Amino acid sequence: MEYVLHLSKDKKFLQLLSSGNTHTLKKKKNLCLYLCGSIMSQQLSTKVAAVIYDRFLALYNNEVPTAEAIEATPFETLRAIGLSNAKVSYIQNVARFDIEHGINYKVLNKMDNEAIITYLTQIKGVGRWTVEMMLMFALCREDVFAVDDLGIQQAMVKLYKLNTDDKKALKLDMLRISKKWSPYRTYACLHLWNWKDNTPNTAGKKSTAKGKNAG
Repeated sequence: MEYVLHLSKDKKFLQLLSSGNTHTLKKKKNLCLYLCGSIMSQQLSTKVAAVIYDRFLALYNNEVPTAEAIEATPFETLRAIGLSNAKVSYIQNVARFDIEHGINYKVLNKMDNEAIITYLTQIKGVGRWTVEMMLMFALCREDVFAVDDLGIQQAMVKLYKLNTDDKKALKLDMLRISKKWSPYRTYACLHLWNWKDNTPNTAGKKSTAKGKNAG
C-alpha cells in the first residue's frame, strides 16, 4: 500500500511496519450517532462500552435513532443504561446541535479538518480529540494526527526516546516528527496504537488507553 511505502521512509517507524499488517478506513455517514457512541465509550473497556451501546440501541427497538429521538429520550432513561450524568448531557447536546445546526455527512465531508474541529467543538462535551477520532474513523481522513492522545504520546516517547519533562515541548517534538508522515498521519497513528495495543475505544476499536480530554 502507498502509505506503507511512505511511512517506511522513517527508519524508526520500520519496526512498526514489519508485521506486514495494513489498515483500511471505512466511512460512517451517521455522524451524530457516531459522536454519541464515541462519547459513550470514553473511559470504558471495549466490553463495557459495547454493552452500553447495545442497551442504547435497544431503547429505539434496535433501529438507528434520529437526533430528534435521542434528544427527546428522558434523561433518566439514558442514565439507566449505565451512562453518567455528564455523558447523558453530552449525548443530548450532540443531538440538539444536529437538530439546530446540522451534523450532515455531505456538508462536513466538504470541509477541511480544522473547520470541522472548530464547528463541532462548539458542542459542550465534544473536544478536539473526539472530533479527531471522528475525522479518522468516520470521515476517513488520511492525514489526522492526534497529538493529545495518551496512547500516541506513550508510543512516540518509547519509539523516539522523547523527553517528557515539558509537555509543551513534547507535543512540539511529536508534531515535528509527524510532519514526515504527512499525508498519511492517520495510518501512522493506527500503527502507533497497535504497537502499544491501545487503540482508542471509539467506533468499535479496541482500547486500553484514552485521549486526553473528556471530549
